[in-house]
Amino acid sequence: MSEAVLPPGWPAMSIQQAHALLGSPGTATEIEEVDIRGVRLKTWKNQPPTLRAVAEIAKTHGDKVFLVYEDERVTYDAFHRAVAAFAIELQAQGVEKGDRVAVIMRNVPEWVVAFYAAASIGAIVTPLNAWWTGPELEYGLTDSGTKVAVMDAERYGRMTEHFANCPDLKRVYVSREVGEIAHPYVSKLESVLGAPGEWASLPDRPIPPVDIAPDDDATIFYTSGTTGKPKGALATHRGVNCNILTAGAAGARSFLRKGEAPPAPDPDAPQRSSLLSVPFFHVTGCFAVLNPSIFAGAKLVLMFKWDTIRAFELIQREKIQSAGGVPTIAWQLLEHPARANYDLSSLEAVSYGGAPSAPELVRRLKEAFPKSQSGQGWGMTETCATVTSNSGEDYQNRPDSCGPAAAVAELQIRDPADGVTVLPAGQLGELWSKGPMNAKLYWNKPEPTAQTFVDGWVRTGDLAKLDEEGFCFILDRAKDMLIRGGENIYCVEIENVLYDHPAVMDAAVVGIPHRILGEEPGAVVTLKPGAEATEQELRAHVAERLAAFKVPVSVKFWHETLPRNPNGKILKSELKKLFVDEPA
Repeated sequence: MSEAVLPPGWPAMSIQQAHALLGSPGTATEIEEVDIRGVRLKTWKNQPPTLRAVAEIAKTHGDKVFLVYEDERVTYDAFHRAVAAFAIELQAQGVEKGDRVAVIMRNVPEWVVAFYAAASIGAIVTPLNAWWTGPELEYGLTDSGTKVAVMDAERYGRMTEHFANCPDLKRVYVSREVGEIAHPYVSKLESVLGAPGEWASLPDRPIPPVDIAPDDDATIFYTSGTTGKPKGALATHRGVNCNILTAGAAGARSFLRKGEAPPAPDPDAPQRSSLLSVPFFHVTGCFAVLNPSIFAGAKLVLMFKWDTIRAFELIQREKIQSAGGVPTIAWQLLEHPARANYDLSSLEAVSYGGAPSAPELVRRLKEAFPKSQSGQGWGMTETCATVTSNSGEDYQNRPDSCGPAAAVAELQIRDPADGVTVLPAGQLGELWSKGPMNAKLYWNKPEPTAQTFVDGWVRTGDLAKLDEEGFCFILDRAKDMLIRGGENIYCVEIENVLYDHPAVMDAAVVGIPHRILGEEPGAVVTLKPGAEATEQELRAHVAERLAAFKVPVSVKFWHETLPRNPNGKILKSELKKLFVDEPA
């Protein structure tokens, strides 16, 4: 990979100096310290106090287009009318502060209305994974004790035989196309709101008043672990809204690092537009994209499911400025042979997280989209999405880093053996994260809670290191680390080498059990459209760059995007099955 070309005199100041300026009194990103659950933490002083406040901000954006889905267009004013109408309906059905309201849909406008209506009256919104099966959804509803559920017709079809096993469930609303409804407590959402195109005609009413504080419970998002039952991370309004100013401050930091003043907000600037290609039921889609978009009055273009050609069409039609999600999506935007057929000149930012990305990606994006500022970050369900951000020249300079912690957060690398000893810069260990964005606990799971949430810290399970300036380098999930004959192998290191091969678009390394050595590395790759490569060629490619014990003993070819869970992490448990017959 070629060296990044950085401006003369860059950086003009350190990360610490930039954070001090950003957090100083009188700034939009001013930092204060408050006691949160017995721990003194830095917080953004000026962030909206609650999700209800964000919904009220939506009304101030008036007739700007907010949501675009297929041929539907919903303005901010129409959205606010629908939120107020559904909030009134939920209260009429007996929903009170602290009750759980589940939202179970694909990315459609109704999802957004249900989320903010419930949150605005103090309910704990519980978005469930729309990819789950009926039994999995039953688990989410019963584990959370959901009182009211809002779902689309496909999820309703999966759930009908499971309603009897959900004793806390009192009311269900179904949206979109649905046939006859046989359950007495199920009704059509359209009977309350009408179709999205009709929301502008709803009465202009205030959202019902409810006393909500920043540290009140707001959401339960289930972790997408690949083993065991999912755990519901309970987050507060403060934790969710932390993303709004974390994103703004990261952008401003890039200007300060160049020695430039961050641009002042321009009320006459064209409306920002983003393409959302990750689910709302994941914290990235909801907390890091949806919620900040409302705050900024941006247009959000929804996709029913990811399709590269459809993404090109929408970027061209809607003049999309921001896109991304996970690294695979960025690669597909780059590599698809039809890219040249579309006008993608509006694209200014391609950002991603949720999975490690190859350092080569930033250079390739800069070549393909010259005015685009690529970026990546790190966070997890337990941290309410974003903790670190890396963009602009910092990303070009450290393309293998997910960036430094936000100014209100703190990272430590601790010895995985004791979970206490803090390791020095450059040393590999387990990543711990502290800040006001952290979730409170796992719902109804005291033992995992005690293991993960410790004195304001989240024990992440990620293996990482910090450099002298605080930039974080994620090496791997602790549970995905291979030990071959006593030698540690970090999967991401091999994956990045595979990504550097000109024929490889997607790659994952997993452990193959070995009777003597314990494990050996095996690779699964997806080749770029029209590209060719043999197993021997890819093994030789790795052997030229890494130690012999890191070379995959077997390479399998996968002819579509590698299977991932909703937050973009590859389902390595599925890929391991490809090697079950490998000789040990």
